[in-house]
Amino acid sequence: MMMGMTPFETFMVSEKQGRRPNGVGVAGLVLGTVGAAAAIGAWIFAPIYANSRAKAAQDVATAQNAGTATLLNNLAGLLNTERAERVAGDINLSNTVTDSVSGSQQGTLTAQQAAELSAVQSVQNTLFSQAVMGNLSENAQKVQLYSAPQPCSCPCGN
Repeated sequence: MMMGMTPFETFMVSEKQGRRPNGVGVAGLVLGTVGAAAAIGAWIFAPIYANSRAKAAQDVATAQNAGTATLLNNLAGLLNTERAERVAGDINLSNTVTDSVSGSQQGTLTAQQAAELSAVQSVQNTLFSQAVMGNLSENAQKVQLYSAPQPCSCPCGN
């Protein structure tokens, strides 16, 4: 208790000192105010943020769908082209078989094919003639019969 003050004055001074803001009270007041402002801001702006995120997701999905549709169209076009080529090849094959059977098909060789065919035929002819004449055997060289030397039958005695 302070000296020179009445009990009423002492009570009033201590009451006023208790009401003075201290660090904990100010921090609590500031945090409470900021929290309330954040809650109100979230309550107001959350639908706007959610709508923007939904719009972005919808744009991504639309782009993916467009890309998928383009890919499927490309694949369908390639399949149609492949089928048309296959059908045309079947028609050409059928005509070729029919022409071959009827005998009306004429074959032509390129210069290189003709040269290769001529070389192969030349080798075949050479091998056939050598085989007929008996010049082909398993031995690479000609073989002559050999007999051991015999004593001479002349009167010289060698």
